[in-house]
Amino acid sequence: MENLYAAIIGYALGSIPFGLLLTRLTGAGDLRSIGSGNIGATNVLRTGRKGLAAATLLLDLGKGLCAVLLVRQFFPGAEIWAALATVIGHCFPVWLGFRGGKGVATAMGVVTGLGWPMGLVYAVVWLGMLAVTRISSLAGMCAAVSAPLAAWALGYDAYAPVLVAIAALVIWLHRANIARLRNGDEPKVGSSK
Repeated sequence: MENLYAAIIGYALGSIPFGLLLTRLTGAGDLRSIGSGNIGATNVLRTGRKGLAAATLLLDLGKGLCAVLLVRQFFPGAEIWAALATVIGHCFPVWLGFRGGKGVATAMGVVTGLGWPMGLVYAVVWLGMLAVTRISSLAGMCAAVSAPLAAWALGYDAYAPVLVAIAALVIWLHRANIARLRNGDEPKVGSSK
């Protein structure tokens, strides 16, 4: 039952669509009709509001971190279920017809909650790849893949299987981006699409 409660808490927190809520509250329109139609920070950036994009990034990251820490407090040992459910909730929120974000920021939150050294690796890979390539999707996928590798390397082996599942989900949700990367027409951050 504790695992089920952990998953419910994770899904409920993960499914809060901060990007959509922030853009609506500030009059930036319906985020789902802008750019990629995604509810994450990268698409919020396409509204031209960097502050909103940063807030979305931090809130999406925060809900992942909060879910894991909350479950660890009340249901110790069930954190992996909260971690997985939070990312699933972000990517497939019931409130939006199961069409959400791609999970990169929320995954960083859950990874950091599971173990801050893994979160640090995730952040370094994400920011490093973004700085070098300026391609948000590539940076996000590399960061997601770094999480299970960091888990194995840093002694968090018990978390590695769920982090593999999260990385696989993040990559699957980026399949259109992967096709554009192959074709050489994936947009860079700061450029017009």
